[in-house]
Amino acid sequence: MRSLRPSSPLWSDRGFVKLWAANGISQLGTQVTLLALPLAALYVLNASTLAVALLRSFAVLPFLLFSLPAGVWVDRLRRRPLMIAADLGRALAIASIPLAYWLGHLTLVQLYVVSGVHGLLSVVFDVSYLSFLPTIVGREHLAEANSKLLGTQSLAALAGPTLAGGLVTAVGAPVAVLADAVSFAFSGAFVSTIRGREERPEPTQTRARTELMEGLRYVFGQPYLRTLTTWFSIGNLFNSALFAIVIVYFVRDLHLGAGTIGWLLALINAGFIVGAFANGPLVRRFGIGPMIAYPSLLSPIALVTIPAAPRGNPLPLLVAGGIAGTFIGFFANVNQLTLRQSITPQRLLGRMNSVARFMYWGTIPLGSALGGVVAESIGLRPTLFAAAAGAALTGIPIALSPIRRLRVLPEPPPEPAISVEPLIRATVEVDA
Repeated sequence: MRSLRPSSPLWSDRGFVKLWAANGISQLGTQVTLLALPLAALYVLNASTLAVALLRSFAVLPFLLFSLPAGVWVDRLRRRPLMIAADLGRALAIASIPLAYWLGHLTLVQLYVVSGVHGLLSVVFDVSYLSFLPTIVGREHLAEANSKLLGTQSLAALAGPTLAGGLVTAVGAPVAVLADAVSFAFSGAFVSTIRGREERPEPTQTRARTELMEGLRYVFGQPYLRTLTTWFSIGNLFNSALFAIVIVYFVRDLHLGAGTIGWLLALINAGFIVGAFANGPLVRRFGIGPMIAYPSLLSPIALVTIPAAPRGNPLPLLVAGGIAGTFIGFFANVNQLTLRQSITPQRLLGRMNSVARFMYWGTIPLGSALGGVVAESIGLRPTLFAAAAGAALTGIPIALSPIRRLRVLPEPPPEPAISVEPLIRATVEVDA
């Protein structure tokens, strides 16, 4: 994969290498928690489908509540210290789960609280990280850096579920999440060693509300950002309904064990790795716009294979459909991120990323809760079919938008401040 080959000049950039290492380690640990936390609720606390689905709601709810003000704070402060504090806070929060389990006091309430605290600190880290990266690598290396980082996340997604399944089998789900706490501690340590790459933002007397409105106006006034932000957020509503109950479906309908689920997820995530290899050449061949527009339509269709897999022998179709979905989905994910960062002025990066996080992730708590409620009403399998169909439909407006004609990255607008008049018009209409 060109984006991960040692010949890349980014590998000689110590700041980027440290950020890359921090990202890879924390992503590997996160894969353990993504599997172990719902399994702890299922196996140890005998939680209902809705109770398990709510874990995801609590984890993502802070993105709805705090993303927008976080963007203002991030644009006013240095991003590296915020990332370090968020990593260490997440380590402590996750470590409380095995401690409570050993003491015999683990409850669903604690899992919800930890999920919420973890989500809040992830808001701070993610908005800071996405705004810090252009400072580290510059606009000319941004696409390559994003591909490297997401490719490494894909490697973690490939190895992580197998590791998670083995840890859950060996030490139990509540103890397995300790691996994630350790990974956050290491991530914070790596980020703390990045030196001399970030200037302190100029003090501002502008009110926070005015700055927030400026960020909103830029995102919803920029045609490409408006289209991506609107339809990716609606797509995440359906995706979250599906992913909130898929582990329950694997356990209770398909009767898969923790180890099987682990290696199944690992095989599915192999599609991300192949996508990371192919993304650079395909973008050069077809342009960045088509590699956002058409994968946004095609990748959700593969989700239908989850409920469509036969109960008697579900694994072949689950693996094939999953690999196809993650392979195609990688293109939409990495290229929309590069486009968003590239067309946004430096001083607005924090607010742009916070608005995107608010919209992209803000629908997930609702979708997760709806997935649990609907599944308890009509069953797991029909809910999975409905969620997959809804996610596929939201790709149509992106595929038909002017993004599909975009061959190269546009230049960001000039740095002088854009208008900060109130956002009177809700510019959420999508370009035809």
